[in-house]
Amino acid sequence: MRIRSEQSAWGARKIRRILQNEGIEVGAISTVHAILQRHGQVDPEQSEKHRAWQRFEHAAANDLWQMDFKGHFEIRNGQRCHPLTVLDDHSRFVVGLKACENERGDSVQHHLTSMFRQYGLPLRMTVDNGAPWGSDFHHRDTLLTVWLRRLGVRVGHSRPHHPQTQGKDERFHRTLLAECIRGRFFDEFSHIQPVFDQYRNVYNQRRPHQAINMETPIQRYQVSSRPFPESLPQIEYGASDIIRKVSEKGRIHFQGRRLSVGKGYRGLPVAIRPTEKDGVWKVYFCCDPIAQMDLHSAI
Repeated sequence: MRIRSEQSAWGARKIRRILQNEGIEVGAISTVHAILQRHGQVDPEQSEKHRAWQRFEHAAANDLWQMDFKGHFEIRNGQRCHPLTVLDDHSRFVVGLKACENERGDSVQHHLTSMFRQYGLPLRMTVDNGAPWGSDFHHRDTLLTVWLRRLGVRVGHSRPHHPQTQGKDERFHRTLLAECIRGRFFDEFSHIQPVFDQYRNVYNQRRPHQAINMETPIQRYQVSSRPFPESLPQIEYGASDIIRKVSEKGRIHFQGRRLSVGKGYRGLPVAIRPTEKDGVWKVYFCCDPIAQMDLHSAI
């Protein structure tokens, strides 16, 4: 019962694996479950809620990171904490768990910079459609996601009203609430991050994860081979590209037509390239297509 007293949300499967990792001979999972049940440590409702899900994961660490804010919670002095979470899709390694006072893009960029310096750059990141990652369906990029694209990180947005696109991070949010936040009361904002840091270490290094065959995330994770550049790379396009500078209103003009690409790109150059379809052109920022222009449509 020692492990259960330390982690009240852990079930028989995790406790058995922890004991095995400590070199303690343990019987079947059902035996551990029976001991927990005998001591009144099993919630029947939670047992009924357990289901086996078909899972998909990317093949290697840093192929994809999922990022989102967990819903805020209040502390005793009246402030709100907005937990920022960044999770590696392959390993379930929590790259970042940060107590934020707001959900602004500059705050996220500050924390991401420290994560990138420590772990390198992922190939892709997925985010949802709300602030600070996007504005609306047609102009999803903000200053934050444009910064990521310029670093060479591909940015994907979850489908509207489909949080399962961010499923692993959403699942981590439920675990974070159950194992770290629920039942705790913080007097000062400065007290939160040390608790988050301690929990992140437990989650990454000690807590067995059922979705990765009861390994710990640290056993599957490795630092990215793509280092963080302290200076943003120059934006370069091909000799045949048609270059336009995005206006302060987030627009470009081409062959008498006006196209809005989003204010996140204002002041930056984009490239216009023809497609195989006559009259249809694609707009690129760095290597990413960000918009399409049909010259046959009305102005």
